[in-house]
Amino acid sequence: MATATYPPPPPYYRLYKDYLQNPKSAPEPPPPIEGTYVCFGSNYTTDDVLPTLEEQGVRQLYPKGPNIDFKKELRSLNRELQLHILELADVLVERPSQYARRVEEISLIFKNLHHLLNSLRPHQARATLIHILELQIQCRKQAVEDIKRRREEARKLLKESIATLDGN
Repeated sequence: MATATYPPPPPYYRLYKDYLQNPKSAPEPPPPIEGTYVCFGSNYTTDDVLPTLEEQGVRQLYPKGPNIDFKKELRSLNRELQLHILELADVLVERPSQYARRVEEISLIFKNLHHLLNSLRPHQARATLIHILELQIQCRKQAVEDIKRRREEARKLLKESIATLDGN
């Protein structure tokens, strides 16, 4: 019995048999996926929106609304986290059986911190892009100045060469 090293190509390769003579004969690619889809058993969406804490079933510890002072809220949650960690240490020393509630509170604070930081990601990406573009502009301006300087040096050398040739 003969076995092949590689499996045969999928049958749709025949759709491309005239591609070299007529590239437009190939079928159009499928349209991009929009909305929700399933991949490896998990549901995903093409919408790039950060779900709210309520949608995730988590209690929000900072004020709701569009005008959130991120710096103030992150500092507040950080202080609260430090306090809860100290309380957890006390509970573990004095009443080790009652640690679960403190761990849940710390988990809630971490989820809120994480959500606040994730809501800053678009701003961070925009600032990073602006910085990269400014660096590119600076490099290009420097390259243009270097080209102008070298052009002037070349002109000076040409004038000197012409003057030397005319003088002979």
